[in-house]
Amino acid sequence: MQKSNRLTLYILIAMFAGALLGYIVHTQASPAFIESFSKNIKLLTTVFIRMVQMIIAPLVFSTLVVGIAKLGDLKAVGRVGGKAMLWFIGASLISLLLGMVLVNFFQPGAGFSNAVLDKTEAGKLVSNTQQFSLQLFVEHIVPRSVIEAMATNEILQLVIFSIFFGVAAASMGDKAKVIVKALDAVSHVILKMVGYVMNVAPLGVFGAIAAVIASKGLEVFVFYGKYMLYFLIGIAILWAIMLSVGYIILRKRLPELLRRIASPLIIAFSTTSSEAVFPKLTEELEKFGCKNKIVSFILPLGYSFNLDGSMMYMTFASLAIAQANNIHLDMGTQLTMLLVLMLTSKGIAGVPRASLVIVTATCAMFNIPPEGIALILPIDHFCDMFRTATNVLGNTLATTVVSKWENELGPAQEISDTL
Repeated sequence: MQKSNRLTLYILIAMFAGALLGYIVHTQASPAFIESFSKNIKLLTTVFIRMVQMIIAPLVFSTLVVGIAKLGDLKAVGRVGGKAMLWFIGASLISLLLGMVLVNFFQPGAGFSNAVLDKTEAGKLVSNTQQFSLQLFVEHIVPRSVIEAMATNEILQLVIFSIFFGVAAASMGDKAKVIVKALDAVSHVILKMVGYVMNVAPLGVFGAIAAVIASKGLEVFVFYGKYMLYFLIGIAILWAIMLSVGYIILRKRLPELLRRIASPLIIAFSTTSSEAVFPKLTEELEKFGCKNKIVSFILPLGYSFNLDGSMMYMTFASLAIAQANNIHLDMGTQLTMLLVLMLTSKGIAGVPRASLVIVTATCAMFNIPPEGIALILPIDHFCDMFRTATNVLGNTLATTVVSKWENELGPAQEISDTL
């Protein structure tokens, strides 16, 4: 069995084992023990996520700078970036519109139950978004210090700095070759570290699943079955749309691509963090045949601008909360909300449940009680699993499709360890 297949198997085993252990603890243990167990077992996930986070900043910076420099000239950067943004904007609009259509059709907010409200966590989210403003939005995009952006793993800020650095390096030609070659070596070293970090993934998955099942139990699905069902219908439709477009462009290579990203998809699904699979996804896309210069340019951009699952959920959740509070929003207001979400959602990749912060802020903007976020919190972790996996699929397709458009999609190959 290939190493990648073994990792996928171990992760699946860890998922089922974690769910079983979590269910036993939830049904047999006391509330005090459940709280302690969930807190301690989640440390396994924390260790895994932190191990991934320690390599995100150098990997994003080195690969994006090298990718831009290898494109050769600013015209190529503009051309590839333009094609990528065309895909990102189209996919984002489709995702947002799909969420809006579904929530108006199914009316999920009408069926909310107050039985398992999570008011404590909702209060924290509301307090975190009370200061939300255009000023903070701009400050979140533009880095004050690249060191600070790296220290806090602000992906969007890292992307902004790396683009400026890469464009400057590309414009200097031979003078910047030493720096580009050094960063290319750094990126290969970081990718080598990916293999070591991924060995911890099954433990991280085990801890994440065991903690949430022990804490929430399976009863949460009884209260929120319809909401979850309608959301999953939306995810299924979104996957069908993305895979159909992917097949039109990639043809018979699409099944091979899905096999290669199976392990990253499962890790993202289990940990609810697309950041956790960024290094592994980079490696698998290059093995699939995407050129390094395309992957290192498009994938970091996608993590900031192409969050298909999260964007669909944000319109879905925001309007569902409005419905639960008997607030009617006309179509013009809903379309305005869609455009606001299109802007405010950038740069939230990699942070579990970060879309909830955006939903809370959006509700406040449109005079929807932000405390209504408590209605969807109990089921949100399970929704987040599906939307995070969808984000990973969307970025995978974006990178491979742009590679195909640029005639830079070669045959599948293993990454060489030689520089």
